[in-house]
Amino acid sequence: MVRKAAVAGQFYEGKPGSLKQSIKNCFLHEAGPGKLPRDIERFNNKNIISIVSPHAGYIYSGPVAAHGFLELAKDRLEPPDTVFILGPNHRGGLPLATMKEGSWSTPLGKINIDNEIANELINKGEGIQHDEQSHRLEHSIEVQLPFLQYIYENDFDMIPICIAHRPFDRFKNCQIVGNALGEIISEHKEKDFLIIASTDFTHYEPHNIAKKKDSKAISAIEKLDGKLLFDTINRERITMCGVDPVTATIIASNKLGAKEAKLLKWASSGDITGDKSRVVGYGSLIIEK
Repeated sequence: MVRKAAVAGQFYEGKPGSLKQSIKNCFLHEAGPGKLPRDIERFNNKNIISIVSPHAGYIYSGPVAAHGFLELAKDRLEPPDTVFILGPNHRGGLPLATMKEGSWSTPLGKINIDNEIANELINKGEGIQHDEQSHRLEHSIEVQLPFLQYIYENDFDMIPICIAHRPFDRFKNCQIVGNALGEIISEHKEKDFLIIASTDFTHYEPHNIAKKKDSKAISAIEKLDGKLLFDTINRERITMCGVDPVTATIIASNKLGAKEAKLLKWASSGDITGDKSRVVGYGSLIIEK
């Protein structure tokens, strides 16, 4: 089964040439890192365990996302073997949904699902199920792929994981996913894995309020404390749509020896449009060992 691009031509350009140019523009944008992956010195340190990356339209959040992907390019000259991409479920479906077979298509080509590891994930994670429908229209995972393809072409596999908002068992589900990822990655020393947590931060508040609220959520991430992050977004009423994927990623990263979480860039949609009365906040972070 090929999962076709759901938001090509909407969240990002629908044609290969235009898409590559728009990604280049994200890297070179004044809110971006200002450099292209091809123009930096690159190593194969493999110190980055995970990335927190936004998922709005590229014209809004692409420059912020580019910061994380430039750091990835510095850290990994060679592509990861398998990338777990965790996103919130905006569209409905099962609480914990992955895909155990097939591929995902974007205008830049197809990325295969790592069948072996996906089946291990289903076996290890209670309640994690194969569910194509949960992924069919969901954009939060899809928008990460063209950035990866821009750097590594199609030379990596992926495993998508959608985590739905379930008010009664949310932290438990994050633990299930995070612990399963930590165990699987620890057991497969022969493979290079990367985790991407897809999230936007505060939604539809004035820029100064969004910045203040998001700084508190980011502080919890920098402390590598998933429970603190959960408590913070609830206490401060931070409308961070991907708190579940980020929390699961923190749990997995801690199991894999995380030493530091680092904020690379925060900006809001108002920094792009100039209208700061009602913005969405975007952050790019890396977690390293």
